[in-house]
Parts: sequence; structure tokens; C-alpha cells
Amino acid sequence: MKHNVSEVASLQPDYLGFIFYDKSKRNFDGEIPQLPHGIRKVGVFVNAPLEDISEKIKKYQLDVIQLHGEETPQFCARLRTANFQSENGPISIWKVFGIHEGFNFSQLALYEGFVDRFLFDTAGEAKGGNGYPFNWDILSDYPTETPLVLSGGISAEKIPQIKAIQKTPIPLVALDINSRFEIKPGLKDIEKIKRFTHELSR
Repeated sequence: MKHNVSEVASLQPDYLGFIFYDKSKRNFDGEIPQLPHGIRKVGVFVNAPLEDISEKIKKYQLDVIQLHGEETPQFCARLRTANFQSENGPISIWKVFGIHEGFNFSQLALYEGFVDRFLFDTAGEAKGGNGYPFNWDILSDYPTETPLVLSGGISAEKIPQIKAIQKTPIPLVALDINSRFEIKPGLKDIEKIKRFTHELSR
């Protein structure tokens, strides 16, 4: 599969994600080129054994582990106590939750102390990349100060709502953009990303 990693990196995002899940149409198995200083590499895993995560951390010098499966608090605790390091310091752990109407926010408390961020994506058939957003009104019930990453069908049309969320106490720290900015799975539309970031920063 073709990935245009260097072109995306030239836009200087805070993070670049690499999916290590062979059932994903965006699965990454190539070499990561040298990235500009300051870009953090995110490895996305789905119910992967600890040994596989450890191997990918070392091979790709990952900075962030994004857990996109049914990983338990106990598994996250094992990751934390493993004390994996990157060249930029301790590995950051992000736990993904598929959000739907009636999502039970109380489960987040079980992960507190073991993860650095929560990532909210749209619950769907696929493990991410479904291409449509969940109802962001549910974010008003976000019960914790743990930083939040927002994902799921983000597009330029959502910019007004994103800016509105940024004015609330919700600790939104990053946006995870994906399928709405692709030419095909794994190949990003650079011009569309440029327009999005420009409009978001206005």
C-alpha cells in the first residue's frame, strides 16, 4: 500500500499515526522516513500482545501507543509498568473508546492513572476510519480532566463545532483526522489537509 508519509510530515503535524493491524486497509508495514523535529510517531494497535507492541516501539521508535481494541485497564497497567521509552521520553498511552448514544462514561475511571489520554472515535463496524462523526453533544458529559483526542469523521464542515468545543472546559488537546482527508486508504490529500488546518487556525 502506498503511504505519503513525507508529504504529510512536511505540514508539521504534532503527531503522525501508523496503523499496525493487519485487518486494516491502512495497515503500515513499510519504513518510516526521517521526520521533522517535533513530530511524534503514534503506533495504533488493536488487541495486540504486549510483545508485539514492544517490538514495534523499538523498530519504529514510537512515541505514543494508541490502543484501539478491547484492551482492559489491567493491560494498560502492564503497559505503564513496562516503562517503555522513546527518544523523547516515556511512551504516552492513549486508550480509544467507540462512542455511541448511551455511552457509559463511568468506565473511563477504570483507566485513570494508566493512560495519558482518551481518544473518542465513532463506534462502527471497523476499528476506526468509518468516516462519520458521533454526536458531539455527548462531550458535555465528559467527566475527567484527562486530555481528550477527538476522532471520527472529522472534516472541514465540523470546524465551527470544533471551535465551539475549544471554548468549553472540555480538555480537547488534539484532533485525529483520517478518512475524510484521503484520496484512498492510506494516501492523504495534502491540499485538503492544508485548507483544513488553515481554516481551523483562523
